Amino acid sequence: MLRLTDQLEESHTEALDESFIRVPTGAAKVLRCEVADNLSCLMVSGSEELLSRVIHVRVQSGARLHFPLAVAVPFRVRHRGSYRDVAVKIVDEERRVSYITPLTTEGVYRGQKGSFAEVKVYSLGLFAVVFCLKRENYTILKRGLSLKLPMEPRICLNYLPGSFAAPVMAQSMIQPVDAGLQAAVKSRNEAYQAVVSASPLLYLTHPTSQPLKRPLTVTLPCPPNPDKKRDKRGQNKQDRQCIPVVASLLSSERVRILDGTVKSQETANESLIVLGSRDEQWSVLHHVSARSQQNGLVSFDLVEIFDRLLVVRLLSPLQPCQLASLAEELEASTRMHAVTVLLQRRRDDPHTILVAVLPSKDLSWELSRLHAQGFGDPMGSSAEISMCEADQLLLRFTGNIAFAQKTRRKADQLTFHSQRRNHLLVHVTEVDPFGNYSSPHYKGTALFYRVSRDQLEWGDDKTVLKDAKLLGDPVCKLCLTLPKKVRSISRPVAARVKLCEETDSLPDDLLLWLSGELSREDIVLLISTLRLSRSAVQLVKLRAGDGPSAQAFHVLSMWRRALPAVLNQPKASQLAQCLAKSGRPDLAGELLLRQAELAEIRKLKK
Repeated sequence: MLRLTDQLEESHTEALDESFIRVPTGAAKVLRCEVADNLSCLMVSGSEELLSRVIHVRVQSGARLHFPLAVAVPFRVRHRGSYRDVAVKIVDEERRVSYITPLTTEGVYRGQKGSFAEVKVYSLGLFAVVFCLKRENYTILKRGLSLKLPMEPRICLNYLPGSFAAPVMAQSMIQPVDAGLQAAVKSRNEAYQAVVSASPLLYLTHPTSQPLKRPLTVTLPCPPNPDKKRDKRGQNKQDRQCIPVVASLLSSERVRILDGTVKSQETANESLIVLGSRDEQWSVLHHVSARSQQNGLVSFDLVEIFDRLLVVRLLSPLQPCQLASLAEELEASTRMHAVTVLLQRRRDDPHTILVAVLPSKDLSWELSRLHAQGFGDPMGSSAEISMCEADQLLLRFTGNIAFAQKTRRKADQLTFHSQRRNHLLVHVTEVDPFGNYSSPHYKGTALFYRVSRDQLEWGDDKTVLKDAKLLGDPVCKLCLTLPKKVRSISRPVAARVKLCEETDSLPDDLLLWLSGELSREDIVLLISTLRLSRSAVQLVKLRAGDGPSAQAFHVLSMWRRALPAVLNQPKASQLAQCLAKSGRPDLAGELLLRQAELAEIRKLKK
């Protein structure tokens, strides 16, 4: 048994992930296993959700391997559902995709108990555990078929005898559309206020070579207006209080008739519309009549096959184009997640920043967990943004903060997976250590650009952006700061140049004399030899104006203040060397002579 172990250096991430491959004796030497999480955005498609890490298993060139191999990949499901199931997705070296239902999803490997998806494979490549919609495969014989889908027994498909000329294989999937999702879609468009409810999305796959010869009856749940139902209950309660005692003698049959009359009056204004999709294009099926049944069920007959079906209950008519847009938005919204981008820093290392993309509904719980793991209060958080499974966020810094050298190359991108922890540790540093002179912190901005998986394509061993121009504007901007270090050499932060004490080896009188001897050209050359930062030069221009003598004095004063506060340091000799390098050796000699004379005068005074 070969074990793939990948210990993440970040302590906040998932626990140790170990994948196991059962191979014959000696075969472990020719297998190479790697973690390929940078390809996770291309390992899911449609409505799939990633549950595990992505591992790449390959055999050395020229080596032979006996199949099948047993591969066990650990996974974790955070949010389960009756409409989804676990499968292992394999992408081989030729980019062919296959799905395998695991033999088992629980196991113990090397003493580690947990959820493991174990499969037997006959090819190698990329392996990942995905959470996908349950597929119901069935065979339609000549005598027909009446099928209630096990994922949702209320959904029924009734194929009449002779529906197909020969037995065919078909497949169906269900994507639920809950009330909260419908409310979110309705809130974005005023025209959708006429929508009462919508059925689940029904995905059908039939062979294109076999046309449908007899009508297919489909039954879907599409509940009536829940508000009217609540109103009706309230009215019935009031009516029952006012009904005389004699009314209790009414027969149960009469009560059922009266109840049916009231229900038909309430639903008289509602209409049922059936929409179908073929070749990724939604349209209203005008010639299909939907029939309302008991318990909110709706049935209709199809004379041709569609890839996707949806029933919408309306209070008032909508244009066909609006209905098609509604179906597109409902389908897209089933894959969208409201997330919040968060920046946090370690308490013990302010230069290590945690970038987290958290589901908004789990924000408070995740914050508590991160706080317990040593992270402080959030530095910044974004408003809610919508992201699909496998969308990427590209991170860029502006201002006086950038990536540190030890940050890994791929640390500028973060892929969102709704069932995984989407965290990224980034090491940052300041661009200019003498910048932000008027602030106690270094300041910068983190820019986040969203990249959908449709904008990415396969590279050699990584994802590649198809076109950098598709980035557009950042989806959010978060400000961040870094504390300034206590430096032995620092640039001035004060609002004005302070006069030097008389005990300094370079008093102000000497600097004033030297400033009067320097021209504009001399000042430019001297600045380069003194190695002043760009921000310091800009500050000199703001404070000193256009006068060359004033500019020279401010330059020399700033350079003098930046030197270490060490007694008896030969500052004059350092300045003389800079003057000689800038092309004024005459002033360098004169400076040393004047400084020596001042030193003798100080000694005589003492």
